[in-house]
Amino acid sequence: MPTRTAERQGHGAKLALITIFLAAFLGFVGGTPARRRHARRLDLPLSDWVLLVGSTFRLGRLVAFDKIFDPLRAPFTVTKLDETGAGQTVEPRGQGAQRAIGELISCPICAGTWISAGLVYALHLIPGTARLFMTIMSTIGIVELLNALTEHLSWMSQFARKEAAPED
Repeated sequence: MPTRTAERQGHGAKLALITIFLAAFLGFVGGTPARRRHARRLDLPLSDWVLLVGSTFRLGRLVAFDKIFDPLRAPFTVTKLDETGAGQTVEPRGQGAQRAIGELISCPICAGTWISAGLVYALHLIPGTARLFMTIMSTIGIVELLNALTEHLSWMSQFARKEAAPED
């Protein structure tokens, strides 16, 4: 059970993260008149939105779960065996800012919020580069979904075969 001080530090760290997120947003949409005009014209074509969704999905999972990010997550999270024993799970560690960052990066949806914002900003600032990067990440995200579907169907068919097998 966290102490009252640790709880306050955690709340302070989360408020700081919210402030950073909002400051980046306001800095992007504020600033120079040209930037304000550009930000007002948020015409996101369906193709960009699809790329944004797919790449945010993939990058959120990359940050939260993939082994390649273990060294970056290590100061803030710990990887443990899942309570079911079927796999591993990433959990935040520590207190205060360390735990707040751990909670942010161990959750693909939480990390995805920041990732999505960064990708939208990139689409406006460097659209060609952003689309290329998002195409790669979206493709990998779709492949990840197809792989999960294939595994699920395989497990279900194995289960069905065992259920249908005659008793000896």
